[in-house]
Amino acid sequence: MSDFKKMADEMLEKAQIAAAVFQQLDQKQTDRIVEKVFHAGFNARIKLAKMAHEETGMGIWQHKVLKNVIATQLVYESIKNLKTAGVISENHLTGITEIAQPLGPIFAIVPVTNPTSTVLYKTLICLKSRNPVIFSVHRNAVNAGKEAVRICYEAALEAGAPDDCLQIVQEHSRDLTHAIMTHAKLALILATGGTGLVRAAYSSGNPAIGVGPGNVPVFIDKSADIPFAVSSVISSKTFDNGTICASEQSIIVEKKISAKVMAEFKKQGGYFLNPEEVKKLEKVAIDPSSGGMNAAIVGKPASYIADLAGIMLPENVHLMLAPLSGIGKDYPISCEILAPILGYFECDSYNDAIKTCIDLNFLGGIEHTASIYANDDKRIMEFAQIMNAGRIVVNTPSSQGAVGWTYNTLAPSLTLGCGTGGKNITTENISAQHLINIQRVARRRPNYNFHNFNLDRYYSEKFTGKNLDSAYYKNQ
Repeated sequence: MSDFKKMADEMLEKAQIAAAVFQQLDQKQTDRIVEKVFHAGFNARIKLAKMAHEETGMGIWQHKVLKNVIATQLVYESIKNLKTAGVISENHLTGITEIAQPLGPIFAIVPVTNPTSTVLYKTLICLKSRNPVIFSVHRNAVNAGKEAVRICYEAALEAGAPDDCLQIVQEHSRDLTHAIMTHAKLALILATGGTGLVRAAYSSGNPAIGVGPGNVPVFIDKSADIPFAVSSVISSKTFDNGTICASEQSIIVEKKISAKVMAEFKKQGGYFLNPEEVKKLEKVAIDPSSGGMNAAIVGKPASYIADLAGIMLPENVHLMLAPLSGIGKDYPISCEILAPILGYFECDSYNDAIKTCIDLNFLGGIEHTASIYANDDKRIMEFAQIMNAGRIVVNTPSSQGAVGWTYNTLAPSLTLGCGTGGKNITTENISAQHLINIQRVARRRPNYNFHNFNLDRYYSEKFTGKNLDSAYYKNQ
């Protein structure tokens, strides 16, 4: 037996024992644990944000505090009244009673971009559904991730949770990750990370909820309030330096309003690159070996990236915009880049603008998120029905809007489903209700939708050999 297989066996054995204890807890006991963990995580929000920033070098620590608030307070408020243990619904008319059961051990993968907030969020939704968790935190954020797990685990134990309800992988290895992912005792993989990792989760042979990348197009319609739209985009794309996968990636406008939109971006701290500067930016923003974003610029401020590219930015610039004439590998900035960089597309017509949005969506963000600014409801609904996105955020900062509960009533979540187009199982924002099995007790009741066919009479004829008078059927 390999060392990695042995390590996986030991962790899953502990998790399975924890799962057996968890299954015996009622709703009050479960809710007491979740509330205790929420308070512990919330109280550590500043400490954990600073740790994540210092360790990864990504983002803005004050913004990471807000991410930790979303992952604790907003997530807790959204799930605290959810029934996840015992009888969760009973319908005397249909005779169907629903009973919630936990899934079992969950393997939760945590990205470097949102390490502590993802741990806090996944801990709460897993504990609420009475599932033990094994965490694998990105190697470049492991210390912050470990501290977040420790804080949650100690609070959970104090509130009566079973031993080993939370564990963390101590050694980072593809072989160990594979051994856990494919383990027979694992119930589910909850994967948030790069495309390769999500694909590995879905090919593991175990159930998985994975989320794909976002390449969020933003259509600013002629009916939009342009200063408001630009302000919203900048506040979203610069939030934690663009590290949320639902952050805006490209702006799409018609020529007739482009001059106004460009002027407003410049006024509010955006900088439009010239063709030479776009080429310079491409060299540092994209990894030539993979064709994907360069990890060295993820979550970095615009000034840092500009210096790296040899671009002289004016003072007080928070965001770089690259005017583009095409989409795809020949136009690398049209791809997802988790940094304060936006593509900018000026289109001849409304139809051309919509086609551009669709092409961007299919470049790398199928069924993730799309954004529109408009005050014409017909345009909004046309856009929504054409776009292949699980979330259409309207007149809303995309980062916070897609995550939920700050500007809308979407479930607050740091795992955003991308549907079958993104090779995911759902388009919903993942929360505790996705982590339970539901038993349905079906008591005998007449089904009035089936009244023309009497099963008792049918089986009586079939098994007794009685030839029933056809008049019987005529009278039914």
